[in-house]
Amino acid sequence: MAAVQDPQPLDESEAERLREEHDRLARAVATRTSIDDVRRGAYASFLCVVSAGLAAKFAWDRWGWGPHRAPIRFRIPLLFFSALVLALASGAVAAWAFRRARRLMRAEDRDFARLRELRGRLGIEP
Repeated sequence: MAAVQDPQPLDESEAERLREEHDRLARAVATRTSIDDVRRGAYASFLCVVSAGLAAKFAWDRWGWGPHRAPIRFRIPLLFFSALVLALASGAVAAWAFRRARRLMRAEDRDFARLRELRGRLGIEP
């Protein structure tokens, strides 16, 4: 473990500049906006699972094993395709939300580390 060096005394203009940066970062990390994207991704993932299950059920009803009535005429399986499109779209939204949340979390962690460094440098936190 490296020894912690005593902070060098700061002149007034540098201390003021560091304090302004500290206050700006404190406001920025006060709310973690990445949590909203995680929530959005969780909702979209749930919708993806439900709609994929519906698509599988509609596909089974149409093409699965068992007795079938002879179709009178060719029909497009609209319920299956609509559930499939919904599943794919919500899966894409979930992937986008989780990737954005991960990117925002990295930035928030970087800002928080800088905030802790500034607090130590300013003598606010040991």
